[in-house]
Amino acid sequence: MNQQLTYAPADDGLWEQYDQLATRAYGHPIGDITHLREHAHLQVAVRSGQVVAGGLGLLVDQFFGGTPVPSACLGDGCVAPEERGDHLATDMATERLRPLIERGAVISAIVTSSTGYARRLGWEAPTSVFAWAVATDDLKRSFTGEDFDVVHGLTDEAEALQRDLARQWNGPVLRPTWWTRWKQNKSNLTTYCFARPGHPTAGLLSLTTKRHDRHGMSLVVHDFWAASQPTAEAMLAFLGRHNTRARTITFRRGALPPYPTLLHGLRHHRTTAEAWHPWMLRILNVPEAIRLRGWPTDLNTAVPMEIENETGGWDRWMLQIKAGAAEIVPTHVEAQVIFTRRQLAVWYAGGYRSTTSARMAGVHAVSEKALATLVRSTAQFEPWLPDHF
Repeated sequence: MNQQLTYAPADDGLWEQYDQLATRAYGHPIGDITHLREHAHLQVAVRSGQVVAGGLGLLVDQFFGGTPVPSACLGDGCVAPEERGDHLATDMATERLRPLIERGAVISAIVTSSTGYARRLGWEAPTSVFAWAVATDDLKRSFTGEDFDVVHGLTDEAEALQRDLARQWNGPVLRPTWWTRWKQNKSNLTTYCFARPGHPTAGLLSLTTKRHDRHGMSLVVHDFWAASQPTAEAMLAFLGRHNTRARTITFRRGALPPYPTLLHGLRHHRTTAEAWHPWMLRILNVPEAIRLRGWPTDLNTAVPMEIENETGGWDRWMLQIKAGAAEIVPTHVEAQVIFTRRQLAVWYAGGYRSTTSARMAGVHAVSEKALATLVRSTAQFEPWLPDHF
């Protein structure tokens, strides 16, 4: 490998080369490389005129604290098998982020099975991610929702509902106008809206079906957005009415929100959970990520912190929160709480639900009060990323 590597945004020819490389590296075609061509940035590494690595990047907003924050969402990355072992993936991550940072990204999210590699680069998982499965008969016996109307198809009102509900979690994507069409075409999704008669839309459900070889079908839920507990029960009751055709309802990884409707509603707790590789977050620009995030309006505080920087050193900062806004500035004041880069990402996403969970994750604090204040400042909303890229 004595020929020099060059990095570049992909033109038409390099797009085609990367498509072929990804098919070879993954062992099957990657449809998103075609589907996202108009919306994604593709950065590649080239050696002797041939693409040997690359990956897609989407510049979208993610909600944190109820406010959209510009994020570099990376996906569909690969390195040619004959190039592996020389840390090319690490250099490629830097090159993939560079143009998205220049366009305003201050955080970055990825979903990868290579969590060890991602952690070495500063990404961390704020929460566990599961795919849930429940017997359709159990849903049929446990939930009723006769007073809700079910309408097939996606409406403008339902899309507005999804955006409003997304603000109530840390992590969901503020979906661009092309996002829904991409997902519907990719996964052949069918969408249903739920509302009480004469009332606005209160629930949005999207799912896909696949026929079994002999009879019946499998059913997988991709979107489950409910404005209230009765709405969620009505949506689960609707899924239960598929019991004559589908033995099991599967909620695709991360599709089921982390609220306890199944736990409290099922007569028999026979759900199964399959752990998946989690979504991971990285803070690219600490001051801007803090400034752009939403914060509790009733919190007025200043906490001195020490945060690991990109080069492995440590910087002292003063975090100031007041009236729903925050800023973080350099300081010489001794820190009361110390975050690694990865711990900072978890805290930012509301992943520490208590001071106990923070300390068990390795967060060092000389002041329990300061740590409690920091946990409270980001724990107003729970971390959840139902969007896949």
